[in-house]
Amino acid sequence: MRLWDIDPGYLNRQSLLGEHRELHGIVSIITRGKKGYSRHPETIRWKGRGWALARRHGLLAAEMALRGYDERSPVRTRSAAGSWPETFVDEPLDQIRILREKYADREPGRIPLPKNPSELWSHHKYSVLARDQRLYKEIGREVAADNRRERMGALARTLVDTLRRAPSRGGLRNAVEHMWGHVSDLEPRENASSRTLAGLLAEVQRRAMASSERYLTSSTALGELAAWVSLAI
Repeated sequence: MRLWDIDPGYLNRQSLLGEHRELHGIVSIITRGKKGYSRHPETIRWKGRGWALARRHGLLAAEMALRGYDERSPVRTRSAAGSWPETFVDEPLDQIRILREKYADREPGRIPLPKNPSELWSHHKYSVLARDQRLYKEIGREVAADNRRERMGALARTLVDTLRRAPSRGGLRNAVEHMWGHVSDLEPRENASSRTLAGLLAEVQRRAMASSERYLTSSTALGELAAWVSLAI
């Protein structure tokens, strides 16, 4: 039993669908008082974190939709709004290492597993931009100055913590319009302002996936921002 903390874009199809099933299992154990796996470390760390379980489910559903799945099993738990588990079963960088070993002879996820801080940062740039422009610039400068692998652990933890924060509507719009710049010329030009935020993100996703636009298909933002659009104020 495992719920990952890194972005679902790193998961391959089997892992993505597997986590979705296990999340529903944990919700059932917690909300119905079932004894099976009630003492499992994953169950324990998510107990009392209903809001966070719903948010993680939203991220999984958004990634599933990006890959063509129609997810219709909402999670409606709401306890401890805004609060995520304070512990990890494995640190974020260790989760990346576990997946690298697991996928050695299997299909990869949508986003390639990063080998250095620069790759890890490139995957998360637009997700961070949607939340904190100052941090976006700060991390960019730090990674450009020091790309040693030894820095990956701290960076991976920072990125997981940052992506747990709900982006503002203005932050979302800014990030999605930056993403639009990668695909706006793939079809007849269109002004981004003519679309709603949800509509613009959906069109960015459609064009990126249809054209295999490499930068965006390797971006956490292409999937995860969709989980926050309806919640943004």
